[in-house]
Amino acid sequence: MKRAVVIGLGIFGYNIARTLFENGFEVVAIDKNKDIIQKMRDHCTKAILADGTDQEIMDEIGVGEDDIAIVSFGEDLAAATLITLHLKQMKVKNIIVKAPNEDHKMILEKVGATDVIIPEKDAGKKLAKSLISPNVMDYIPLSADYMIFEMAPPNSFLGKTLAELQLRNRFSIEVIAVRDVLSESVHMVPQADFVIKDGEVLVVIGKEADINKIK
Repeated sequence: MKRAVVIGLGIFGYNIARTLFENGFEVVAIDKNKDIIQKMRDHCTKAILADGTDQEIMDEIGVGEDDIAIVSFGEDLAAATLITLHLKQMKVKNIIVKAPNEDHKMILEKVGATDVIIPEKDAGKKLAKSLISPNVMDYIPLSADYMIFEMAPPNSFLGKTLAELQLRNRFSIEVIAVRDVLSESVHMVPQADFVIKDGEVLVVIGKEADINKIK
């Protein structure tokens, strides 16, 4: 079983810890706020009342190199930097840190963070994309040009085969999977005779500008 150590239980840390626990992870949650720890007890494997910046505490917990460490200290760059440095010294391979801006992100990456998340920036981008292209539900950037998108098919797609839609010729995009929303089943690399139905989500690869052409 994978283990995640979540340090700092603000809104971001609390929701990550709870979601990971509900999806089968062993979760150790750490915060110095007694009320938050009390609230967290039923939603993690172990809730610890402690200061996450205390290296002795981290040694006692036994954070290992194969653990996933998630650090969320809000605007407190000093605390986030200190615990990131400690985790790096403990040879933790996967250190994910929340940062408020790009300047903090740069500092955290320099001291050992493997991934730095700026939730407000990411949420803003997703909201903007959803307004620009209402069909787009989620996306994963692959390069400066190409992305993988999850999109709800427009009504004009329903009941038609991929061959009839000719998405590659018309929009320069490729459908790599179709997910059924109700059953969560996934049909990988659908053939040309696959019929698009209501309640399905298309997983496509292409350029953002080409995706935006689909309304």
